[in-house]
Amino acid sequence: MTHPSFMELALEEARKAANRGEVPVGAVLTGNDGQILARDGNRTLELHDPTAHAEMLVIRAASRALKSERLVGCHLYVTLEPCTMCATAISFARIERLYFGAYDEKAGAVENGVCFYMKPTCHFVPEVYGGIAETEASQMLKAFFAARRG
Repeated sequence: MTHPSFMELALEEARKAANRGEVPVGAVLTGNDGQILARDGNRTLELHDPTAHAEMLVIRAASRALKSERLVGCHLYVTLEPCTMCATAISFARIERLYFGAYDEKAGAVENGVCFYMKPTCHFVPEVYGGIAETEASQMLKAFFAARRG
Protein backbone atom coordinates (compact mmCIF):
# COMPACT_ATOMS: atom_id res chain seq x y z
CA MET A 1 0.00 0.00 0.00
CA THR A 2 1.01 3.62 -0.43
CA HIS A 3 0.97 6.57 1.96
CA PRO A 4 -2.30 7.90 0.50
CA SER A 5 -3.86 4.45 0.93
CA PHE A 6 -2.91 4.31 4.62
CA MET A 7 -4.31 7.80 5.13
CA GLU A 8 -7.53 6.75 3.38
CA LEU A 9 -7.81 3.89 5.90
CA ALA A 10 -7.27 6.40 8.71
CA LEU A 11 -10.04 8.58 7.23
CA GLU A 12 -12.27 5.49 7.13
CA GLU A 13 -11.61 4.98 10.86
CA ALA A 14 -12.43 8.66 11.45
CA ARG A 15 -15.78 8.22 9.67
CA LYS A 16 -16.53 5.19 11.85
CA ALA A 17 -15.70 7.25 14.94
CA ALA A 18 -18.09 9.99 13.79
CA ASN A 19 -20.82 7.39 13.28
CA ARG A 20 -20.30 6.34 16.92
CA GLY A 21 -20.68 9.97 18.01
CA GLU A 22 -16.96 10.36 18.66
CA VAL A 23 -14.77 13.19 17.38
CA PRO A 24 -13.81 11.93 13.91
CA VAL A 25 -10.14 11.12 14.23
CA GLY A 26 -8.70 7.90 12.85
CA ALA A 27 -5.27 6.30 12.89
CA VAL A 28 -3.36 3.48 11.21
CA LEU A 29 -0.03 2.16 12.46
CA THR A 30 2.21 0.16 10.14
CA GLY A 31 5.33 -1.88 10.71
CA ASN A 32 8.59 -1.17 8.95
CA ASP A 33 7.51 -3.67 6.28
CA GLY A 34 4.31 -1.74 5.52
CA GLN A 35 2.10 -4.31 7.26
CA ILE A 36 -0.83 -2.80 9.16
CA LEU A 37 -0.36 -3.48 12.87
CA ALA A 38 -3.40 -1.57 14.12
CA ARG A 39 -6.15 0.78 13.00
CA ASP A 40 -8.82 2.52 15.04
CA GLY A 41 -10.68 5.74 15.67
CA ASN A 42 -11.38 7.82 18.76
CA ARG A 43 -13.28 5.92 21.48
CA THR A 44 -13.20 8.31 24.45
CA LEU A 45 -16.98 8.28 24.91
CA GLU A 46 -17.45 4.58 24.24
CA LEU A 47 -14.69 3.51 26.64
CA HIS A 48 -15.26 6.34 29.16
CA ASP A 49 -11.54 7.02 28.83
CA PRO A 50 -10.10 10.47 28.10
CA THR A 51 -6.92 8.82 26.79
CA ALA A 52 -8.72 6.69 24.18
CA HIS A 53 -7.57 8.85 21.27
CA ALA A 54 -7.07 7.03 17.98
CA GLU A 55 -3.28 7.34 18.26
CA MET A 56 -3.18 5.91 21.77
CA LEU A 57 -5.40 2.99 20.80
CA VAL A 58 -3.25 1.96 17.83
CA ILE A 59 -0.02 2.42 19.78
CA ARG A 60 -1.34 0.14 22.52
CA ALA A 61 -2.60 -2.48 20.05
CA ALA A 62 0.64 -2.49 18.04
CA SER A 63 2.74 -2.72 21.20
CA ARG A 64 0.73 -5.75 22.32
CA ALA A 65 1.01 -7.35 18.86
CA LEU A 66 4.78 -6.84 18.74
CA LYS A 67 5.21 -7.55 22.46
CA SER A 68 7.30 -4.41 22.79
CA GLU A 69 6.90 -0.91 24.17
CA ARG A 70 9.14 0.32 21.35
CA LEU A 71 7.71 0.61 17.86
CA VAL A 72 11.02 1.27 16.12
CA GLY A 73 10.66 1.59 12.37
CA CYS A 74 6.87 1.93 12.54
CA HIS A 75 4.84 4.63 10.79
CA LEU A 76 1.72 6.32 12.16
CA TYR A 77 -0.97 7.84 9.94
CA VAL A 78 -3.52 10.00 11.77
CA THR A 79 -6.17 12.34 10.42
CA LEU A 80 -5.49 15.18 12.89
CA GLU A 81 -2.30 16.71 14.27
CA PRO A 82 -1.65 14.89 17.57
CA CYS A 83 -2.27 16.56 20.92
CA THR A 84 0.42 16.76 23.61
CA MET A 85 -0.53 13.40 25.13
CA CYS A 86 -0.40 11.60 21.79
CA ALA A 87 2.75 13.39 20.58
CA THR A 88 4.48 12.31 23.78
CA ALA A 89 3.32 8.70 23.40
CA ILE A 90 4.57 8.70 19.79
CA SER A 91 7.98 9.85 21.03
CA PHE A 92 8.08 7.32 23.90
CA ALA A 93 7.14 4.52 21.47
CA ARG A 94 9.98 5.59 19.14
CA ILE A 95 7.69 5.66 16.10
CA GLU A 96 9.89 6.48 13.11
CA ARG A 97 7.47 8.55 11.01
CA LEU A 98 4.30 10.50 11.73
CA TYR A 99 1.96 11.44 8.90
CA PHE A 100 -1.04 13.58 9.83
CA GLY A 101 -3.93 15.19 7.98
CA ALA A 102 -5.47 18.35 9.39
CA TYR A 103 -3.49 20.86 11.43
CA ASP A 104 -4.96 21.58 14.87
CA GLU A 105 -4.29 25.19 15.87
CA LYS A 106 -6.17 24.77 19.15
CA ALA A 107 -4.97 21.45 20.58
CA GLY A 108 -2.20 20.28 18.25
CA ALA A 109 1.24 19.80 19.76
CA VAL A 110 3.43 19.01 16.76
CA GLU A 111 3.30 22.07 14.48
CA ASN A 112 1.11 24.14 16.81
CA GLY A 113 0.80 24.77 20.54
CA VAL A 114 3.66 23.36 22.58
CA CYS A 115 5.51 22.05 19.49
CA PHE A 116 6.61 19.10 21.64
CA TYR A 117 9.20 17.70 19.25
CA MET A 118 11.14 20.98 19.34
CA LYS A 119 11.58 20.84 23.13
CA PRO A 120 14.91 19.77 24.63
CA THR A 121 12.99 17.45 26.96
CA CYS A 122 11.77 15.40 23.99
CA HIS A 123 14.04 12.35 23.83
CA PHE A 124 13.00 11.00 20.43
CA VAL A 125 11.72 12.99 17.45
CA PRO A 126 9.94 11.20 14.61
CA GLU A 127 10.05 12.39 11.04
CA VAL A 128 6.87 14.45 10.64
CA TYR A 129 4.80 15.00 7.50
CA GLY A 130 1.69 17.16 7.95
CA GLY A 131 -1.14 18.08 5.63
CA ILE A 132 -1.71 14.61 4.13
CA ALA A 133 -5.37 14.54 2.95
CA GLU A 134 -5.75 17.74 4.96
CA THR A 135 -8.84 19.02 3.14
CA GLU A 136 -10.91 15.87 3.66
CA ALA A 137 -9.81 15.46 7.28
CA SER A 138 -10.51 19.11 8.07
CA GLN A 139 -13.92 19.10 6.36
CA MET A 140 -14.96 15.99 8.28
CA LEU A 141 -14.07 17.64 11.60
CA LYS A 142 -15.78 20.92 10.69
CA ALA A 143 -18.97 19.12 9.62
CA PHE A 144 -18.99 17.05 12.82
CA PHE A 145 -18.69 20.09 15.10
CA ALA A 146 -21.15 22.16 13.04
CA ALA A 147 -23.75 19.39 13.42
CA ARG A 148 -23.13 19.22 17.18
CA ARG A 149 -23.66 22.96 17.52
CA GLY A 150 -26.98 22.52 15.73
